[in-house]
Amino acid sequence: MITEYQLRLLPQQAANEATIKDFVSRDKGLDVRTITHVRVLRRSIDARQRTIFVNLKVRVYINEQPEDDEYERTDYRDVSSAPSVVVVGAGPGGLFAALRLIEIGLRPIVLERGKDVHERKKDIAAITKTQKVDPESNYCFGEGGAGAYSDGKLYTRSKKRGNTRKILNVFCQHGASTAILADAHPHIGTDKLPRVIENMRNTVIGCGGEVHFQTKMVSLLVDGDSVIGVNAVDLTSGEEREFRGPVILATGHSARDVYRYLDENKVEMEAKALAVGVRLEHPAALIDSIQYHSKNGRGRWLPAAEYSFVTQVDGRGVYSFCMCPGGFVIPAATGPGQIVVNGMSPSNRGSQWSNSGMVVEVHPEDVGNPADTLCMMNFQEKMEHDCWQQGNMRQTAPAQRMVDFVRSRLSFDLPKSSYAPGLISSPLHFWLPSIVSKRLQQGFEVFGRTSRGFLTNEAVLIAAETRTSSPVRILRDSESLQHVCLSGLFPCGEGAGYAGGIVSAGVDGERCADAVKAYMSAL
Repeated sequence: MITEYQLRLLPQQAANEATIKDFVSRDKGLDVRTITHVRVLRRSIDARQRTIFVNLKVRVYINEQPEDDEYERTDYRDVSSAPSVVVVGAGPGGLFAALRLIEIGLRPIVLERGKDVHERKKDIAAITKTQKVDPESNYCFGEGGAGAYSDGKLYTRSKKRGNTRKILNVFCQHGASTAILADAHPHIGTDKLPRVIENMRNTVIGCGGEVHFQTKMVSLLVDGDSVIGVNAVDLTSGEEREFRGPVILATGHSARDVYRYLDENKVEMEAKALAVGVRLEHPAALIDSIQYHSKNGRGRWLPAAEYSFVTQVDGRGVYSFCMCPGGFVIPAATGPGQIVVNGMSPSNRGSQWSNSGMVVEVHPEDVGNPADTLCMMNFQEKMEHDCWQQGNMRQTAPAQRMVDFVRSRLSFDLPKSSYAPGLISSPLHFWLPSIVSKRLQQGFEVFGRTSRGFLTNEAVLIAAETRTSSPVRILRDSESLQHVCLSGLFPCGEGAGYAGGIVSAGVDGERCADAVKAYMSAL
């Protein structure tokens, strides 16, 4: 017999399969010896009251063995002789587009300007050692995209856009823990996601597709009003090469050279609202004690605590973004003269810090001429360059204690931080754009009243968090997903302005692959 139950357990009762079995047997009057297996289908933590509970949906197998796989497998076929499709970018949008193309019988040719996950890791480590950023291989560019080494969180609200469950199943098929299928806020972790990404690449190649690293698209091949491929350059040899086929453009949110190329060549785009601000870092033990209502923090059975804040200040949203419990703040610039910060967490979320982006919604009309397609990108760039100058023109990030920022006073010293390149005290309240700093100050006051102890000088603001999303949207038809004026061009994922994270980018990649199939079938 197989039965499903909704359970509400104390953390120690939900610790593992044995303790869950014991609870089920007592609560449901079952002989524990007949329970052969318990599979957790859904898991979430309810920390609204002083007594913390874990809500579980479980499938209980009584005198039966479970099915072999906890996830649904996708069959990938040999497409070595199938028609080719060019996929620009090997982030989640591009990788899931490539896998879906194989699934539906087309041959992906993936072009990635950065390096593979292993070589890329060396360039990321060098940022702290040398204070220099490789403009083609960094936290944003390279196999896996911005999510590969900046956390790997899989939570998304975009349920209506496509099959988010399919994305999680594909991750499991390529080596991710099946816990992501159950957790309310699934997370793979920066220490484990690169191996999963490598397995996805191996599937693409093993099925007859191609993956070219350090190969940068420099222009589109256009015949009349149709895109028929791309021109690309091998960054190691300088050799230029054409790749032919419909193009899925999944460049990620930091491909500013691509945006400039498209703008110069009158490819229709529009400026898009985005959110900018700072990384806010607290001691993890403090966040645990606040969120779990206990001076003892998380204790033995609970994970590092998460939080989420949102308010409105002067008509714009102020909110936490990409919260990383037990994580690190990282340098995420993509070129010289920039300081950009982001957050990441290993799978165990075991560091002594917790951080989150604290950002303010900014619209094109807030920063200049909304008709200027690149006005938001230019706004991003100026903030990042201002940070660079405040950081002594190194990756040393300008920072300020939280209460000092709210009270508009300089921090004479700074707390210990996870940000490896180092911090320098700076009056963020003075030089950050006032449309950002004033709203952050008021937002922090609201959050401090909502959550006692959150507004504290034990926390530090690290500037600047600017790469929350793409600053432009590449216009596409809502039905065919092709560019509004260029057939055969399929703007995709976060870089094109149609996704906001790993899962939603993966969903959009699959949608674009299906749209390419329909386009090629109609030719």
